[in-house]
Amino acid sequence: MSLELVRFDTQLMENPEVKGVEYQQGTLAGYEVREYLLEKWNHHCSYCGKTDVPLHVEHIRPRAHGGTNRVSNLCLACEKCNTAKGTKDIAAFLKKKPDVLQRIQAQAKAPLKDAAAANASRWALFDRLKATGLPVEVGSGGLTKFNRTSRELPKTHWLDATCVGKSTPEKLLVQQVVPLLITATGHGNRQMCLPDTYGFPRTSAKGAKKVKGFQTGDMVKAIVTRGKKKGTYVGRVAVRRTGSFNIKTRRETIQGVSYHYCHMLHQSDGYSYIQGGVLPPHA
Repeated sequence: MSLELVRFDTQLMENPEVKGVEYQQGTLAGYEVREYLLEKWNHHCSYCGKTDVPLHVEHIRPRAHGGTNRVSNLCLACEKCNTAKGTKDIAAFLKKKPDVLQRIQAQAKAPLKDAAAANASRWALFDRLKATGLPVEVGSGGLTKFNRTSRELPKTHWLDATCVGKSTPEKLLVQQVVPLLITATGHGNRQMCLPDTYGFPRTSAKGAKKVKGFQTGDMVKAIVTRGKKKGTYVGRVAVRRTGSFNIKTRRETIQGVSYHYCHMLHQSDGYSYIQGGVLPPHA
């Protein structure tokens, strides 16, 4: 099993010169840092605020003046600002924009606590997977993007999943694959009851309501053999105590379908399932 354990490799970003880890040198190191900088600086030029333009990794304190490659000394700059700044000290470059200077200095020094918090929360999943006794490899978001880009695959969630970890094959056979797209939808409102204007309960506690073995959210197939609604419908059901259900298909909502015509396909579990698109043969 391949697990994208961390979004960013914080050790690599804080000290790109560190030795001893195979992928910390070369092309991948740049991927890890660049991905983090794009998020940290919100895909904007740090100096002029432009977006949707090519952005360069910029040394706040120039290397020529002793600046390092640590992520705390890096920001993003458009080509125009990057060229204009050159090897100037940032204080000199932004002497007429003290507010921008203050913002960049504060944002640059912000710790990697956001990345660290997200990284730490994923160890619980790693421990659960290891407990199965199956072999588990881990990687980072930067490694996943490197694998996907080097194999010239388009950006999709399911293709990212195929590119997690160092075991990713050099050639992936993904043509004509139809992925199952799973989305967490939840189980409805967590609110147990509705309050009045004073905050006191005005309705009784809600529970999972089942009618004739069905509950709202179940996936059903209804084969109606007679009447105005004659036809076959597949979709999510909204139950009614009368036994006359509504079925929401991809295109429309069919109202007033008797439970007698409904057959259970999948019980509601808080997720939705749809078939994804197919890649063209040349992808």
